[in-house]
Amino acid sequence: MTEAQSEVQSEALSEVLSVEQMYAADRAAMAAGISGEVLMEAAGEGVARAILQRFGVQPTAILCGPGNNGGDGFVIARHLRKAGAKVRLALLGDKANLKGDAATMAKRWRGRVYPLDVEVLDGAALVVDGIFGAGLARAVSGPARAVLEAAELRSLAIVAVDTPSGVQGDGGQVLGYAPRAAMTVTFFRPKSGHLLYPGRGHCGELRVVDIGIPAAVLAEIRPSVRLSGPDIWLPSWPPLQAEGHKYSRGHAVVLSGPAGKTGAGRLAAGAALRIGAGLVTVASPKGAVAENAAHLTAVMIDPWRDSAEFRRLLSDPRRNAVCLGPGAGVGKQVRDHVLAALALKKAVVLDADAITAFAKARKGLFRKLHENCILTPHHGEFSRLFDGDGDKLQRTRRAATACGAVVLFKGPDTVIAAPDGRAVINTNAPPSLATAGSGDVLAGFCVGLLAQGVPAFEAAAAACWLHGAAAERFGPGLTAEDLAPTLPAVLAALQNKYD
Repeated sequence: MTEAQSEVQSEALSEVLSVEQMYAADRAAMAAGISGEVLMEAAGEGVARAILQRFGVQPTAILCGPGNNGGDGFVIARHLRKAGAKVRLALLGDKANLKGDAATMAKRWRGRVYPLDVEVLDGAALVVDGIFGAGLARAVSGPARAVLEAAELRSLAIVAVDTPSGVQGDGGQVLGYAPRAAMTVTFFRPKSGHLLYPGRGHCGELRVVDIGIPAAVLAEIRPSVRLSGPDIWLPSWPPLQAEGHKYSRGHAVVLSGPAGKTGAGRLAAGAALRIGAGLVTVASPKGAVAENAAHLTAVMIDPWRDSAEFRRLLSDPRRNAVCLGPGAGVGKQVRDHVLAALALKKAVVLDADAITAFAKARKGLFRKLHENCILTPHHGEFSRLFDGDGDKLQRTRRAATACGAVVLFKGPDTVIAAPDGRAVINTNAPPSLATAGSGDVLAGFCVGLLAQGVPAFEAAAAACWLHGAAAERFGPGLTAEDLAPTLPAVLAALQNKYD
C-alpha cells in the first residue's frame, strides 16, 4: 500500500483513540457478545493478511510477549504457516504463565516455542514484533531489546503488532528504545501514538484492520480526537453563491512588517486571497508602502503611521478578519495592534512575532482572546506562551483551554485543538514544507477562511490540510511562493472527489 492509499484508508476511520479508549472498545464489543477469543483470532488473521499482501510468503521470526500482543503473535504464526511460510516463534517468558485468550491461542499453535533469543532470527527475512503493545509504561530492555536491536542490525523487515515495542500508544514517546518497523498493523482505529512523533517515525506504513468491533461502540466512547481530513471541514466550506460578491466573501487584513521585512506579510496576504477571501488588504507602515506596492496587484494596501491609525483602518466592519505576526517585530506596537484587533472583535490569526511579543504578557493576551481566534505557533513560539509538560496532543489541548482560542501547534505532526476539547492531528505535511515562508502562507490560509465565516477550528484544520496537500502536489523544489498558486489544483481535485 502506498502512502497515498494509506491516507485514503484512514479518511474512513478518522476517529483517533487513546489506549484506554481502545480497551473500552474491546470491552464494549465483548459486552455485545463478541468474545475476546474471536477478537484475537481476527486480529492475528488481519496482521497475517497484511503481511502476505505486502511481503508475500517469507521465512519469518515471530516474537511474542507475555500479554495479548503475544497471543496475537501465536495466531499470526498459525496463519502464516498455513500460507506456506517457514515460521519460528519465540516467547518472552514461560508458555505456562500465559493467561486468558493468549493462553488459548498458544495451545492452538502446534509448532515449537523458542525462548526469546537472538538465535530465533537465524534464517529469517521478516520479523513480527508482538512483544509489547501500546499500553507499555516502561522501557524496553533485556532479551526483548537485544533481539529487536539484532533484527535491525541485520536489516530485517519488521512488522509491528499494534505499535512497535517501546512506542507509547497515547503520546508516541519512545520508552528507551523502539525498533523502526517497515509496517505497523493496528486494530479498529488508529491511536494518537501512531500519528505523533517520534512514535510515528517508528511505525512505518500504518494499516488499520477490522477485527469485528462494531463502529457503534464509538457512540459510547465518544472520541474527541480525529485524523485531519476533508471530512472534518468540508461541511463548513463556504459555497460560492450566484448572487455573491467580493464583500460577501469577507475582507481580510494582514499586518505588514517594516521596510525590509515585508515579504512574510505579502505571502500571507496572497494566500488569504487565493483561498477565497473576497478582498485582502495589507496594512502597511507608511515607510514600507513603496516596497509593498512594488509587489502587490489584487491585494490592496492601506498605510498607517501609529497604533491609532492602525485601529482606524480596522474599524471598518467589513474588514472582518486580521492576521498579525509575519515579519511584524516583537515590540509594544505589535502588542497594541493585536489588542486593538481583539477589542474590535475581529476574527484573528496570531502567528510568529505576534505570539513571541506576548511572551511576558501572556495572561493579558489570554484574557482578550476569543473563540474566533487562531494561534499558529511552532515549537519555540509555543514554549514562550504555554506549559511544556506532556505529549504534543496533551500540550496543545491544554493550551487551547488556557487561552480560550484555537491552537495550531505546527510541525510534521501538527495538532489543532479547540477550547471545547476537540482536536485533530494532521499528518499530510511533506518535509519540503520546512522552507522559509511556508508558515506565513499557512497563516494566510487561516485568515482567508476566517474572513469567509468558517469557524476557527474548521478553518485551522482546513488550512493545515490544504497547506500540506499543496506542498505534496507541487513536489520537489518547493518554495513558499509555490504554495498558494498550487492550491487551485488541490481544490479542483477535492471538488471532483466530493461533488
